[in-house]
Amino acid sequence: MKPTSKAYLELHIAVFLFGFTAILGDLISLSATVLVWWRVLITCISLLFLLRFGKRMTKLSRRMQGILFGIGILVALHWITFFGAIKYSNASITLIALATASLFTAFLEPLILKRPISKVEVMLGLLIIPGMILVVSNIDLSMYMGIYLGLISALLASIFSILNKKYIDDAEPMTITFIELGAAWIFISLCLPFIFYYTEEPISFWPTSMDLVYLLVLALACTTLAYVLSLRALKHLTAFASNLTINLEPVYGIILAWLILKENKELNPGFYLGCLMIVLVVFAYPLLKKKFK
Repeated sequence: MKPTSKAYLELHIAVFLFGFTAILGDLISLSATVLVWWRVLITCISLLFLLRFGKRMTKLSRRMQGILFGIGILVALHWITFFGAIKYSNASITLIALATASLFTAFLEPLILKRPISKVEVMLGLLIIPGMILVVSNIDLSMYMGIYLGLISALLASIFSILNKKYIDDAEPMTITFIELGAAWIFISLCLPFIFYYTEEPISFWPTSMDLVYLLVLALACTTLAYVLSLRALKHLTAFASNLTINLEPVYGIILAWLILKENKELNPGFYLGCLMIVLVVFAYPLLKKKFK
């Protein structure tokens, strides 16, 4: 198999696994915060086998370590709101809300990276709004909290992705990932006692046997393996090809939610029409960006 063909296959597998994350979030019975705590812990342990952490850490300045620690807190909040959105609505709604990250990126990236605003990115970002309105108008009122949390998750994803892009040349990607996930685990560990104390309803901390199976798949396959595959694939693919493939994540996720969770029974055709509008805009982004360049 040619390196490019193998890279496409690996990237598609990675994106498929990323899309499967939302399905597992729905199947796991733990609360969003506890779920993320276990996911990050298992992922960090697995990453220890993939890098010589001590040597790489010494190459980073304390300032850079502090920056990556801060980004890790954003990652923790992103995942908590992501899984919280699934608990309050469902996987399909959360994935389509997450697709609005491109809208936030269009406005935030020029501010954070200090580059000119792209009219194409702003235009495509604004085109997501009609699809989002159609999605919101075709779901039950009880699921609105899921939409709000999903949009917050998309905003956080946009911010930490931009920051990672800004500092990616200052450290190796695997080291960045380990520090950020380690920071996420420490941050959640500090928050959990307060969450348990101030929450009136009892919160389960220990996963059931099936939860543990799902958590292992979530951490090892949908996080560690997917990340390694995507990194390997990106070495042989153009940015255009990789962006186009990564945009398949909500498509894979919604199809899986339809097949595994039977969410089509909870949602009407108007919702899926809105999803189609948003997905088309997301796919149009790399195409138009390449054309205008």
